[in-house]
Amino acid sequence: MEPGAGDGAPHYNENNGYRRPGAMSPAGAMDAGREADRIRPVLKRLWERKKWDPVTVRAALLHLGYEEERTGSNGKPLGGTLIVRAMNSRFTDGREVTPEGALVGLRVHDDACVTAFVQKSNYEVTTNGPYPETGCFEPPYGH
Repeated sequence: MEPGAGDGAPHYNENNGYRRPGAMSPAGAMDAGREADRIRPVLKRLWERKKWDPVTVRAALLHLGYEEERTGSNGKPLGGTLIVRAMNSRFTDGREVTPEGALVGLRVHDDACVTAFVQKSNYEVTTNGPYPETGCFEPPYGH
């Protein structure tokens, strides 16, 4: 059995490597923490006002001076570091459901992100290194 292999499934760590964020440098972690501290009160205020749709969340965070991430037609980054999007859909009662709320990803450095969400029940702001395939956002489970 692999060390840290959860329920002991063969190749657990290998199969789930895409779900582990990269390491942050000490400077990256410090800068990400500082940005998280800027974002947290904004999301708290929106949550208290029951405003968690992506359009409202994006506008509030752009007001802090962040720029929305842009990419060219070839997928090449053109600038900006902020992504705000709808919550991930999930399969509930036999159908795909997208819960109300917004997901936030802010690329602070190549090795440092702030990720957050705000939804009806709660909000959260954390820091992490980027994921190999999905950048700041935790990837969905594959199988």
